[in-house]
Amino acid sequence: MFANPMRQAPVMVLQNNTKREQGKKAQLSNIKAAKAVADVVRTTLGPSSMLKMLLDPMGGIVMTNDGNAILREIDVAHPAAKSMIELARAQDEEVGDGTTSVIVLAGQILQAAEIFIEKRVHPTVVVNAYFKAMEEILKITEELGVDIDVDSEEDIKKIVTSCIGTKFSHKWGDLIVDLAIKATKTVLRQSGKEVEIDLKRYAKVEKIPGGTIEDCTVLDGVMFNKDVTHGEMRRKIENPRIVLLDCPLEYKKGESMTNIEMSNEEDFKKALESEEEEVRKMCEHILRVKPDIVITEKGISDFCQHFLMKGNNITMIRRIRKTDNNRLARVCGATIAHRPEELQEEDVGTLSGLFEVKKIGDDYFTFVTESKNPEACSILLRGASKDVLNEIERNLQDAMQVARSVIINPKLVPGGGALEMELASRLIEHSKEVEGLQQWPFKALASALEVIPRTLAQNCGGNVVRLMTELRAKHSKDDGLWYGIDGNKGVIANMKEIDIWDPVAVKLQTYKTAIESSCMLLRIDDVVSGMKKTKKQAAPQQEEEPRPDEGHTFGDERDG
Repeated sequence: MFANPMRQAPVMVLQNNTKREQGKKAQLSNIKAAKAVADVVRTTLGPSSMLKMLLDPMGGIVMTNDGNAILREIDVAHPAAKSMIELARAQDEEVGDGTTSVIVLAGQILQAAEIFIEKRVHPTVVVNAYFKAMEEILKITEELGVDIDVDSEEDIKKIVTSCIGTKFSHKWGDLIVDLAIKATKTVLRQSGKEVEIDLKRYAKVEKIPGGTIEDCTVLDGVMFNKDVTHGEMRRKIENPRIVLLDCPLEYKKGESMTNIEMSNEEDFKKALESEEEEVRKMCEHILRVKPDIVITEKGISDFCQHFLMKGNNITMIRRIRKTDNNRLARVCGATIAHRPEELQEEDVGTLSGLFEVKKIGDDYFTFVTESKNPEACSILLRGASKDVLNEIERNLQDAMQVARSVIINPKLVPGGGALEMELASRLIEHSKEVEGLQQWPFKALASALEVIPRTLAQNCGGNVVRLMTELRAKHSKDDGLWYGIDGNKGVIANMKEIDIWDPVAVKLQTYKTAIESSCMLLRIDDVVSGMKKTKKQAAPQQEEEPRPDEGHTFGDERDG
C-alpha cells in the first residue's frame, strides 16, 4: 500500500518562531491597523482641530496638529500602519498640505472594503472597482477646477489663508500668509513655460527665540549664524563686493603622511617661509578682484587674515555651510570659486546693498540684504518659546507649499468638504452604470469620501447627522457644488461666499495617494514577520547545555 501523500506531515519551511497571517485574516488585520492610524489624526482635521502633544525619545515635546509631524514621531510595529505613515510623508513632500486628509481618507476607504472581504468578495474585484472610481474622481475634480490669476495677490492670498485657517498660527491673521507668499515669489524662477520654485534649498527659515510674532519677516537677502573672524574687521559695509570660495585659505596639508628631514635651523625657517609664500600667493589672487568681503566654506589661517586686513581692510567669514553659500551666491550674484587663482571680475557679487553683522540674543548673525534681485531668501521667525516657533515653522512650510502648488497649477476647488460631497453624489449616480459585482465597492468608495465633511462636522461640535443629511440634499441639486461645512461655526455654508478653497494639485494628490495605497494594502494576502530572538532571550538557552569542561557538576542548580 502506498501512503496517501495528502496525509503526510506538513513540510515546515519557515522557522517555528515566525508569525504568519494569511488570506482574509491578513487583510482584516491590515484594515484594522490602517483604521487605528487614521483615528490618531482624525481630530486634527479642520479649523476647530485639536493639538496633539508627543514626547520624542530624547525627552523633547512636540505640540502640533500637522498630520505628518504627528505620525513622524509615532513608533509603530505593524507593517500596514508603517505604510500608512509613509503616505503622510509622501503627501507632505509632494504638495505640503493635506497630510491629515490623506490618512483619514485612506483609513475610511479601507474600512469600506472590510464588509466585502468578510463576505468573501475577492479583493481584486474591490481593487478594480476602486481604480474605476479613482479615474472618475480625477476627471470630475479636473472639470470642477476654477482657474485663477496667479499674478493677482488677492487670489493667492485667499487660497493660502484657507490653508492656514486650520492651523495653530491662524490666530495671527495675515502675517504667516504674507510671509509665505513673499518667500514663494522671491524664489520663483521662470524661463518660458518652465517654473522652478525650490523652497527647500533657497527659502531658509531661521528661528530665534525672543521678540514677538509680529517681528517675523522675509528678508530681501539672506542671514546666517556667523561672525567675522577678527574683532577689528568692518561689521557694516554698503554695496559690498563679495567673493565666495569653497577652498581653505591656509597652508596645504600633505595628502598622506608627510616627512620633512631637517639638518639645521635654516631648514625650518625655509619650510615656514614656503608655507607663507603659498598663502601670500592665494591672497594676491584674491586682491586682484578688489573684494570687500571674502566668505569661504573652509578655514582661514591667521597669516591670511593679517595679510588681507592690514592694507586692504577686507572682512572675512569662515566655515559657512554649503547651503548658506548657495543661497548667498543667488542673492549677491557671485559665483562660488574653487581656487583663488580662478577668480574673475564676473565672479564677484555686487547685487547686495548692505552687509551687516548684528547681535540677536547671545549670537551674532550676518545679514546680506537689500538685494536688487534676490532669488533666495531667509525667513526670520521670532516667538516666545521654541514650541511656538516650531509649530509656526511647520505652518509656514505648509503655506509656502500651497502657494507653490497654486502658482504651478493655478486651479482651485471649493474646500470645507464641498468637493468630497459633490464627488460622492456624482459617483453614487454613476455607479448605476457599473456592471456586475463591482457596483457595490464603487458605491462604498463614494460613501467613504463623505468622511471628510463628517469629520469636519464632528470636530467643530455640530449635529453631525443633521448637517450631513442637509449637505446630501444640497448636493443632490444642480447648484449644490459650493456647499460645505464651515468648520469655525459648525454650519453649512457656501464656500464661494466665505472664500474657502483648496488647490486642485493638493486634492488630486490626496485622492491618488489614498486610493492607490488602499488598493495596495487590500492586495496583501500574506504577512510573514520573522521575529529574531534578542541576545537576552537567547542567553538562558545557551546556559542550559553543560560546558565541555564541566562534565560533572554537584550541588549545582542544573542538577534539578
